[in-house]
Amino acid sequence: MATSDNQTDTLIDPSLQRIMEARHHDPFEVLGRHVTGDKVAIRVYQPHAVEVHLPAVDAMMHRIPDTDFFEWRGDAADIPERYQIAWTDEHGVEHLHFDAYAFPPQLGDFDLHLFGEGRHWHAYRFLGAHPHTADDVAGILFAVWAPNAQRVSVIGDFNRWDGRINPMRTRGGSGVWELFIPDIPPGALYKYEIRTHEGQISERIDPYGNAFQKRPDNATIVMPEADYAWHDQAWLEQRAERPWQHEPMSIMEVHLGSWQRDDEGRFLNYRELAHRLAEYAGKLGFTHIELLPITEHPLDASWGYQTTGYFAPTSRFGTPDDFRYFIDYLHQKGIGIILDWVPAHFPKDRHALAVFDGTALYEHEDPRRGEHRDWGTLIFNYGRNEVRNFLLTSAIYWLEEFHLDGLRVDAVASMLYLDYSRQEGDWVPNQYGGRENLEAVEFLRQLNAVTHDLHPGTLTIAEESTAWPQVSRPTWLGGLGFSMKWNMGWMHDTLLYMSKDPIHRHYHHDLLTFGMLYAYTENFVLPFSHDEVVHGKGSMLDKMPGDAWQKFASLRLLYTYMLTYPGKKLLFMGNEFAQGREWNDAESLEWHLLERPQHQGVQQLVGDLNRLYRTQGALFRYEFENRGFEWIDCHDSSQSILSYLRRGDNNEIAVVILNFTPVPREGYRIGLPQLGFYREALNSDSEYYGGTNMGNDGGVQAEMEEWMERPFSATLNLPPLGAVVLLLET
Repeated sequence: MATSDNQTDTLIDPSLQRIMEARHHDPFEVLGRHVTGDKVAIRVYQPHAVEVHLPAVDAMMHRIPDTDFFEWRGDAADIPERYQIAWTDEHGVEHLHFDAYAFPPQLGDFDLHLFGEGRHWHAYRFLGAHPHTADDVAGILFAVWAPNAQRVSVIGDFNRWDGRINPMRTRGGSGVWELFIPDIPPGALYKYEIRTHEGQISERIDPYGNAFQKRPDNATIVMPEADYAWHDQAWLEQRAERPWQHEPMSIMEVHLGSWQRDDEGRFLNYRELAHRLAEYAGKLGFTHIELLPITEHPLDASWGYQTTGYFAPTSRFGTPDDFRYFIDYLHQKGIGIILDWVPAHFPKDRHALAVFDGTALYEHEDPRRGEHRDWGTLIFNYGRNEVRNFLLTSAIYWLEEFHLDGLRVDAVASMLYLDYSRQEGDWVPNQYGGRENLEAVEFLRQLNAVTHDLHPGTLTIAEESTAWPQVSRPTWLGGLGFSMKWNMGWMHDTLLYMSKDPIHRHYHHDLLTFGMLYAYTENFVLPFSHDEVVHGKGSMLDKMPGDAWQKFASLRLLYTYMLTYPGKKLLFMGNEFAQGREWNDAESLEWHLLERPQHQGVQQLVGDLNRLYRTQGALFRYEFENRGFEWIDCHDSSQSILSYLRRGDNNEIAVVILNFTPVPREGYRIGLPQLGFYREALNSDSEYYGGTNMGNDGGVQAEMEEWMERPFSATLNLPPLGAVVLLLET
């Protein structure tokens, strides 16, 4: 057996001490392989070792007195650049692994440069923890951005969660710390232990982590490189060429934790949900499912809107590959998936992003810019390159790695305005003295430009509740670049109108007609979302006035109005069968209600409306253009009746008449654009839906009688609290 040269500690004591106290900013200065001329020194710090052996030279390493450092000195030619360390712990267990401190830096300078400029669209591929091979040695490459930390260590179940064992290497001005640790398999649990310049120690999850333990535990999980075999290539190719502006889009918004549960009330997993949702949504004719955030989050009650894992589908329902299966399966069944994504704020949980390296790193230090008082959350610093890059690469990650069809961006208004929900004196104006958050505006424009460029056919949808101009107009025209925007004004006005007793509705007729004045200023989605059935607002059914019959009739009327009005459609789960109580995220929907005919009728109507909408070009071809809509009569407030035309190509014409009172109207004459037979394609008062079955015997024939400034007309029977949709047969 070879022996080391008979030398004692030659290290500078302060360097030893800083390693032992886990406060050395550059552990490679002390640890690893150090060559001087033709001699080499191998230094290891292992506080849990009784003895350490160097297999390459079959030599025991010398313990430096009064420390847990072990050293071997000898000829440089005797030991390879990459070598193993064998050590025995206090329990007699033997360990063998390559020395992490024998490897040079692994991250490329160009990657770090792009990240520092905020322009590395795939930063998630090198930040975080990734299986990696260096010099034919397999392990995990860890990298984290923490520019103001004094020291960062990887801690995990592979090193007893001891921050002294694996301190990381700093990459200078980039603020990135990295460490390649050989011999760690995927599945290992880890965090980062960060020492601030004030000497405070905190344990943090990986901001770029791809999977986390189930709550209440929160360690990050090292995931293997994704090798999921996708089967949705045809879908992706079609999506890239699809003229989505001129195609139907009916979205069911879903919270996975409370859509359905098993018989014991437990969550279903992603794969079970995929099959059930595909069958259910497909049967009802929905084109897309929009998921409330499934990005990892510690608090169920936040519904995912207080995200901690911006690169990790929640483990509540399975693994990342399970989520890939979910999307893949639904794509194969012809259903797109949109993810609710939250770049507007993040929670204060001290294991996550807040004060990450001891400073306000991801957020603003000034609470007037860095905190949402209403939500108790922090606001991203959109002006910082690395923070902006973090969010941009997160968006790209979901679109690229999970084949998502779009992102619904939450709380955009809170991003755009510096004084959002703030009192006078509690906000800081921009450089021009205004209230606009110029940095957030630039971020949103970049987000939309980059995602649309890299993934053609994917959508970005803004939840934006103000009159900010050109939200869904291209960036090169001065817009924010979103594909679409939720029409919050239409939703509020419509629900306010529907809440009125029918006897009073004629005083509020303008609530229904005003929206057409701005209907084409944006590409609008008409949303009846989760926000409208929580926090004491009641269910959609509860919003309708009157007795039970009137409530169900009004709800059927409302849904017919939405599905025939210009704009893409969105219904929150449960709305489609008239959920009885407001949504409770802790329980499954009230599926037992479908045993009752009234609820079956609403569900049947929604399915028929979706099918009508998807098959009739007049109802979807020009939802964002005024040539697709004409009022027949918007002035009949005395009878609370609206009538309008929808137009498509090749003489596609739909006529919609809505009676918002419980009074039947017989012989109601409306003007029509052409002669011909107008088939009654849908009647919300049909007995199939639970109505009185007042209708028009299959349709009406236009007559040569001018009416409402149109050359032709016909008389109709309008059911109480009912809607009739007629299609011109050619």
